Amino acid sequence: MKKGDFLWAFILILFIVILVVPGTRAAFITATDLHPYVGGFIKFGILATMGDLLGARVLNGDWDIPKGIGYKVIVWGIIGLMITLVFTVYMGGVAAAQASGKLPFQGSTLAQAFFGSAIMNLTFGPMMMAFHRFTDMYISLKYEKNDGKVTMSELIDKNDWHSLVEFSWIKTCPFFWIPAHTVVFLLPAQYRVIASAFLSIALGLLLTIAKKGKPVVSKTATQ
Repeated sequence: MKKGDFLWAFILILFIVILVVPGTRAAFITATDLHPYVGGFIKFGILATMGDLLGARVLNGDWDIPKGIGYKVIVWGIIGLMITLVFTVYMGGVAAAQASGKLPFQGSTLAQAFFGSAIMNLTFGPMMMAFHRFTDMYISLKYEKNDGKVTMSELIDKNDWHSLVEFSWIKTCPFFWIPAHTVVFLLPAQYRVIASAFLSIALGLLLTIAKKGKPVVSKTATQ
């Protein structure tokens, strides 16, 4: 094992200890309840970045600290702000839809959790993944190019749409994130913060693996 492995594991264990020890867990939950957006920014900024770095470690066999890591942490923090809001929006929206008869099984906690997770991951989820992909590419290209100029057209052309659509959208959204967030939404509200914090590690890992997908070779180039 390398030093980076120990450092990564130490940070993860530190978070686990904070969330397992009753006193620190209570303080953590209280702080995030009082300042939900600050809590969302911090936990996703740190833990999702850890998932990002772990993905690079798995793919490359070594720890690769990318240029612009500080900006990428901020992007993850912004995603944390989004998720903090949409958890409430989607769960509350599903409850309202069930109450008005627009969705079935009113009063079922499982149905509300499943509908909330499914609708969130089929609407917000793909857009969030695209947001991360393009902001991540933008930061990387700003450091790679001599003039530092990056256009939207360049980002669209550079993006591996096959990995984004076929892996991130079609595979991970229905087969991983919908079940995972259904379980999260079944938890008491105060524990969803803890569960989503650790899921952000998986989020960073999966998005990094998708981002590193092999470029697609066009049929005309192989003829």
